[in-house]
Amino acid sequence: MAEEKKEPWLNYLAMTTVIFAVLATLSTFKGGGFSTKALLSQSQASDQWAFYQAKSIKGYIKELQKDRYETELKYAVGNLSADAQKHYSEQAASIAEKIKKYEAEKSEIMAEAKRLELLRDDAQKHSKAFGMAVIFLQIAILLGSISALMKKKPVWFISMALGAAGVVNFINGFVLFLPV
Repeated sequence: MAEEKKEPWLNYLAMTTVIFAVLATLSTFKGGGFSTKALLSQSQASDQWAFYQAKSIKGYIKELQKDRYETELKYAVGNLSADAQKHYSEQAASIAEKIKKYEAEKSEIMAEAKRLELLRDDAQKHSKAFGMAVIFLQIAILLGSISALMKKKPVWFISMALGAAGVVNFINGFVLFLPV
């Protein structure tokens, strides 16, 4: 039997397919890492917002207590001893300090929650870019396989174009030079 002569371009097709497969694997790995980072950041941001809400509730309760002391002091002045009036004034002042403390803590908590949300958003952008790279690279691999089976060079060129788009998205996954 006569051996069928292998066309030289098929070697290049095999090499590009291997490169695309490696990049698709790396894209999947990196995209998964960024997806995990996005989920963790979202979870941490949600925890911070819950903490913020708890501080808000505590602050509201303290405001009610302060209002009660101030109201009793205002309307029961004649019925309260000097010691009781002093006690009510001190309690209202002490509670006012706690309210200020809660407000300051809420500002810090809000800043941390917003920072975590920015981390989440950034990780989602990276993940999306790597996801696009995987799509283009997998289609390029598929078309490369079809090209090899059918020995159709034009299909390989289409595969190369899609693979190039995948490579661009792969690089974009790291540096985000394209909008996602």
